[in-house]
Amino acid sequence: MRPGSGTEPGARRDFGPGGGETPVQRGEPARAQGVSRVIEESVPGKQVTIAHVIASPVPDVYECLGIDPLGAIGILTLTPYETAIIAADVAVKASGVQVGFLDRFTGSVVVAGDVESVETALRAVCDCLERGLGFAVTGITRT
Repeated sequence: MRPGSGTEPGARRDFGPGGGETPVQRGEPARAQGVSRVIEESVPGKQVTIAHVIASPVPDVYECLGIDPLGAIGILTLTPYETAIIAADVAVKASGVQVGFLDRFTGSVVVAGDVESVETALRAVCDCLERGLGFAVTGITRT
């Protein structure tokens, strides 16, 4: 990886209109180049930043997520992002929850099932990542 290539840890990736990567001259503001963009930044590290159980979501939440109302919803946010794949696998094997959403590009995982199964799944994921892979793990929260 060469410095300034955008591939080094902590590099900034610039996204132009429509989400496509747009080359941006360093040191020159985007507005001066006629480009509007969103900057997505990732820092090196292994962590679970959110592990949350929604015990009794309102129906609109299920509808917006496009998942079947199965009871509770578990939400995980992970870095590095590819960890979402591992987390989903561990969650399903630990308690039989269903994966409602998995995004390996943002590190987001949503699982659904009864409250006990969702809590068991999140606990299993956090334990696996912390003990097995040395991740920094947040506590599991619940609403």
